[in-house]
Amino acid sequence: MNVENLLVKLPPMPEGLRRLVAKLPWQPPSLALALGLQRLLWPRLDASQRQELAGAVVEVEVSDLALRSRVWIAPGGGFAVAPSGVQPRVRIRARAADYLRLLRGQEDPDRLFFERALVIEGDTEYALLLKNTLDAVGPLQLDAAALLRPGFLAKS
Repeated sequence: MNVENLLVKLPPMPEGLRRLVAKLPWQPPSLALALGLQRLLWPRLDASQRQELAGAVVEVEVSDLALRSRVWIAPGGGFAVAPSGVQPRVRIRARAADYLRLLRGQEDPDRLFFERALVIEGDTEYALLLKNTLDAVGPLQLDAAALLRPGFLAKS
């Protein structure tokens, strides 16, 4: 069974566990997301895309798992955990399986947005810039099982 099927077939997280996870600090999942984006997305962004996206904090919430993370493209270059105390310019919320299908190019972000399965809040202009950049880059062809392999997120 692949990871995507597993995510779809998992029973909902119990509400008590969701409340507990929601209280956890956002920095640890942010580090994992920043490292993954650095490995998978950064090499595919050209210099102008990197510059346009730089400096803004983006919060990504995995709603069914109650996980939040905040990342940005740091002034020195590259994805990093967002600094504490800086408010996100854009907040994005979806279920884990929807994110995975988006990353793989198996789902249309516009359809998910209009069905409210993908919620985007904040600076509309920046959100459109982010969406258009990701559309231009194309699917990441992510092998979700690779995320579980030791050393996947290590710097290459």
